Amino acid sequence: MSVKIRLARRGAKKYPYYHIIVASSQSPRDGKFIEKIGTYNPNLNDTDQNRVVINSDRALYWLKTVLVQPKE
Repeated sequence: MSVKIRLARRGAKKYPYYHIIVASSQSPRDGKFIEKIGTYNPNLNDTDQNRVVINSDRALYWLKTVLVQPKE
C-alpha cells in the first residue's frame, strides 16, 4: 500500500477549506484517510499565519515513511 500526502477539500461552495492529509493512493480525494496533519485556508490573506497550519513532526515522519517505501 503506497501513501500520499495531499489535500482533502472541505467548506462551502466557492469558499474552500482544505485538510492536509495522509491517505492511501487508491482512496478518493475526500474519502478515507490515515491521518490529518494540517490545514490550508486559501480564503485568508497571504500574510496570515493561519493560512497554512501543519504539524511538522508528523509531516516529517510521513515523508520519511513514504520515501523509504519500495515502489510497487
